[in-house]
Amino acid sequence: MNRIKADICIIGGGSGGLSIAAGAVQMGAKVVLIEGHKMGGDCLNYGCVPSKALIASAKQAHAMSHGAKYGVGEVTAKVDYAAAKDHVHDVIAQIAPVDSVERFEGLGVHVISEFGKFISKTEVQAGDTIIEARRFVVATGSGPFVPPIPGLDTVKHYTNEDIFDLREKPKHLIVIGGGPIGMEMAQAHVRLGCEVTVIEGAKAFGKDDPEMAAIVLENLKSEGINIIEDAQAAKISGKGKTITVHTPKGDFTGSHLLMAVGRKVNTDKLDLDAGGIAHDRAGLKVGDNLRSITNKKVYAAGDVAGGLQFTHVAGYHAGVLIRSMLFGLPSKQKTSHIPWATYTDPELAQVGLTEAQAQKKFGPRLEVVRFDFHHNDRLIAERKNKGLIKVMVVKGRPVGASIAGPMAGELIGMWTMAIANNMKMSAIANTVLPYPTVSEVNKRAAGAYFSPRLFESDKVKRIVGFVQRWLP
Repeated sequence: MNRIKADICIIGGGSGGLSIAAGAVQMGAKVVLIEGHKMGGDCLNYGCVPSKALIASAKQAHAMSHGAKYGVGEVTAKVDYAAAKDHVHDVIAQIAPVDSVERFEGLGVHVISEFGKFISKTEVQAGDTIIEARRFVVATGSGPFVPPIPGLDTVKHYTNEDIFDLREKPKHLIVIGGGPIGMEMAQAHVRLGCEVTVIEGAKAFGKDDPEMAAIVLENLKSEGINIIEDAQAAKISGKGKTITVHTPKGDFTGSHLLMAVGRKVNTDKLDLDAGGIAHDRAGLKVGDNLRSITNKKVYAAGDVAGGLQFTHVAGYHAGVLIRSMLFGLPSKQKTSHIPWATYTDPELAQVGLTEAQAQKKFGPRLEVVRFDFHHNDRLIAERKNKGLIKVMVVKGRPVGASIAGPMAGELIGMWTMAIANNMKMSAIANTVLPYPTVSEVNKRAAGAYFSPRLFESDKVKRIVGFVQRWLP
């Protein structure tokens, strides 16, 4: 058994772990990184990257058959589903070197390609190596949660971990789960020529603003996706090449089944109890500083920290931990400025509080300003001007923003910056943007906040009247 010592030992080579490893080693720390599966984690191999690549293929196919409004002849796209998956894996391959063992070893990180587990409060074992470190970071991420639905084990079913390896185009894809993963894959597949049915036990896009979700769902339904809500899957059966999902709202039969009902944290292999690390089903029990409440040598980053499960949150956690572990500075996470986006068409994005959450927290102090995408000149030119932005404002500062429409994932960035830096609405209103751009949506929303204060104010009118009467 080999024994090595390090300043920081990181378990998990996904977004959070890699960001900490790269930053720490380049600033002089001795770093060990343990990864027993694929470098890059879920995002690169099974999540963000492959899903966006498949969405790009689907977008291209959709555009070919929807050109008449632009004066372009429409054709039926000839979809090669296997070739689309080749595109997906080529995209992964282009990004993979940035997350590779070779790159991190080149930076000076000691990479161990084994699964790690705690054997004491101060030691982790990976293969035939025991690592003793001053600090440990658990960054093992999460994987798909597959609920124990009766009959599910009798049929072939896919999750995000293997759907991108499927090369036979589904005739009829049934998706159980109406969250971001399920809806993105549903639209991608219907645009690639599949029949698609989505079965959701509650409401589709249940974590988003209902008004915004309705805008996106209307478009998804118009493209032919059959969305069944409030229909818990009670049983699953298979016969030949067909799979049937039995629900209180009826039975739904298709050729392929995708499970997209949620995530579970990857902690099974860690033996956290041996490390004296408190944990539950949501992950490690940590404080706002991301430090274990029971083992002060241990920190968590990303999904296993028990909060929002997004790649960019893991990257944000890395910054929080680097400040505290390397520089000894007080550093705590917060969530009020964390955005998320769903890359359907149109897109759906949120940062801060939704309207309902803000109303509950601030009551009559809340102002909600709205701007309809119908009035954005760039989107009118591109005939994609269906959408809405809502900004929740308290005492002149945004506390949340909800966007449904083209490029919502890009537009949310300005509101994320404003909330993160405690900026006022005037900062957005005073920003000069090139014309015509989609980002003018944000400026017009800020303008909607000031319009009644300027154009409906008797005081303003009196001042203007005085100036026009008395000043030369």
